[in-house]
Amino acid sequence: MKIAQKIFTDGLLHVEDLQELQALDPQLLLVFGPTALFASAGFYESVRAAFPQAQLAGCTTAGEIAGEQCYDGACVLTAVHFADTGLRLASAAISAMEESSAVGEEVGRQLLGEGLRGVLVFSKGLGINGSALIRGMVAVLGKEVPINGGLAGDGARFQQTMVLDNQGVSSDRVVAIGLYGQRIRIGYGSVGGWEPFGPIRRITRCEGNVLFELDGEPALNLYQDYLGEYAQDLPASGLLFPFEMLSENKDRLGLIRTILAIDEAQGSLVLAGEIDPNGYLRLMHASTNALVDGAELAAQRTRQLAGNQGAGLALLVSCVGRKLVMGDHVDEEVEVVADTLATGSVLTGFHSYGEISPLFDTVECKLHNQTMTITFLAEE
Repeated sequence: MKIAQKIFTDGLLHVEDLQELQALDPQLLLVFGPTALFASAGFYESVRAAFPQAQLAGCTTAGEIAGEQCYDGACVLTAVHFADTGLRLASAAISAMEESSAVGEEVGRQLLGEGLRGVLVFSKGLGINGSALIRGMVAVLGKEVPINGGLAGDGARFQQTMVLDNQGVSSDRVVAIGLYGQRIRIGYGSVGGWEPFGPIRRITRCEGNVLFELDGEPALNLYQDYLGEYAQDLPASGLLFPFEMLSENKDRLGLIRTILAIDEAQGSLVLAGEIDPNGYLRLMHASTNALVDGAELAAQRTRQLAGNQGAGLALLVSCVGRKLVMGDHVDEEVEVVADTLATGSVLTGFHSYGEISPLFDTVECKLHNQTMTITFLAEE
């Protein structure tokens, strides 16, 4: 397995500087960058011309991750040549949130095949129910196939997200890469680091990922009361105050939900993933130290599951909310991951509107919010 990476900090694609990546003859090219880059004229055509044989997958971001740093508005390309791992790309369009589960099933059917060991998925970040998307994929692929990736970002603007696949650039697609064969080794870890505060609130009305009422009160009104002066900056400020999901018995589930949008007319909150209509929610906040500790634990779990393989490719998907909390210290969570993984590993990734990974103690995949999620790939 060979990996090469190029980072253009000016946010442009310099095709004349891609020789090192092209020399690998990569089967897979991962591309992360800002919305302006993906939307620019000729972007896809330039990437495809430079890598005519590679499977193309990537998305817009709320910030890029490469090496041991975080960037804003950079173009990050990571080329991968596998020695003995098969690849298959699947993609599908999604025009309405209600189609999320069906689109997940369609993507799953395209990937279903002998020897499937894992899936990387990148999805539009707005107008989608991430939980339903993953549920649809799992319904077809089964719970034994780990699915990892994330929802595209658009800074803290929440206006337009885009996905890159073999067909081009689109604002309404989901792209996934299936990994096949006996030599591929996959490790993963997903940890938050957020702490709960305030009372536990019962969910009294919700539909899928739309929260209408907590304790019989309009969810938006209650949420705005808690946020105080931060409420005027919704939905972006909601990234600083996500919800922790609790079961109907008020047990912690290890899942967090971020606010993606608000509906003032209905007094509702649109969350990045589904919530349990019989469960409870509690607000959370975090400190830089707690988030960095969470990233380190995610890296430790990833290395453990990968069987302490040597150097490989690490895909880091960190929630944009973590970035906002850490500010100028955001590089610290990437540095601690790099220090924990095998020396020589190549790190790539992005800040997202939602992270996709199994929980540590199960292969069944979940949509996460506000976590550092790591996927490690290496060949034996």
